[in-house]
Amino acid sequence: MESQSLFSGFCSNSITPLYRNPQNPLSSSPPSLSFPCFNQSKHQVSFEMQYFLSSQRLRSVRRLLCKNSVEKVSNLVSEKEGSKSWVKRKRLAVFVSGGGSNFRSINQACIEGFVNGDVVVLVTNKHACGGAQYARDKGIPVILFPKTKDEPDGLSPDDLVKVLREFEVDFILLAGYLKLIPAELIQAYSRSIFNIHPSLLPSFGGKGYYGMKVHKAVIASGARYSGATIHFVDEHYDTGRILAQKIVPVLANDTAEELAARVLREEHKLYVEVTTALCEDRIVWREDGVPLIQSKENPEEYY
Repeated sequence: MESQSLFSGFCSNSITPLYRNPQNPLSSSPPSLSFPCFNQSKHQVSFEMQYFLSSQRLRSVRRLLCKNSVEKVSNLVSEKEGSKSWVKRKRLAVFVSGGGSNFRSINQACIEGFVNGDVVVLVTNKHACGGAQYARDKGIPVILFPKTKDEPDGLSPDDLVKVLREFEVDFILLAGYLKLIPAELIQAYSRSIFNIHPSLLPSFGGKGYYGMKVHKAVIASGARYSGATIHFVDEHYDTGRILAQKIVPVLANDTAEELAARVLREEHKLYVEVTTALCEDRIVWREDGVPLIQSKENPEEYY
C-alpha cells in the first residue's frame, strides 16, 4: 500500500530526540525562551522548520540520537559561548480516547510558544470522542487506530508507523489513550513514547487501572497521597521507566471525583512541563538507566 493512500479515509480534514550523557552534559546557558503567559502575543503555528536560540560554551559532547528504531552516537562540537546554536521544533503525535484535556493543554502551550514543538497529528480509537473533535476544529489531522468492529476504518500497526513517519513525528504522547501500544510502534519509536497516569506509579497502575477506577482504589487503600506520573511506554501497561511525578494529598473525606479533579489539575501542568523539556532536548539518562530532566535554569542540576 502506498503511504500516500493511507491518508485517504483515515485523516480528517527530523531531527531526532537527543539524549545527553549525564556524566558529560551540555554546559550551556538555557534556551532564550521565557515562560509565556497565555495573554502574551501568539506565535504563528507552522509546520515549517522553526528554531529557537541558545548559547553554548566550547565543548565536545556525545549525544545519543534515536531516529525511530535506529540509534547512533555522534560527536558534536558546540560553538564558543555567545554563538548561535539551533534546535528544530519537534513534531508531536498525541493519542487520546476521550475528551483529551491533557492534549488540549499541550496544544495550547505549543500555540502560545511555551513548547518548542507542534502537535501535527492526533491518533484515536474513537472517531467521535471530544479530543478528536477538538483536533478537527483546530485543523489537526485525525487518524483512527486500531482497526476494530466499531472502527473498521482504523489502521493496522504497520500502517500507523508508516503514517507517523510521513508526518515526521519526533515524539508520541499518550493522553488518556486506553489501548495497549503495539510492539511495532514501540520498536519504531524507541524511547520516544510517553504516557501520563493518574497515580504515583508503580502503585495503582497496570491493566484495569484507568480513570475513576484508579482514584476509587487509592481512597479505598487509605493512601494519604496520590498524584500523576509520566513514564516511558513499553509493551505493558504502566511499567515503563518513570520520568516525572507530581504529588497531591488525599483528604480524609475525598470522593473519587474530588481526588480526580485535584490530580487532573497537576496532570495538565506536569505534561506541559515534560513536553517542554522533551522539545528542548533536556531528557538525560543516568548510568543505571534512570531518565532525568535537566534543569532549564541550571543545566548542572537534574530532577
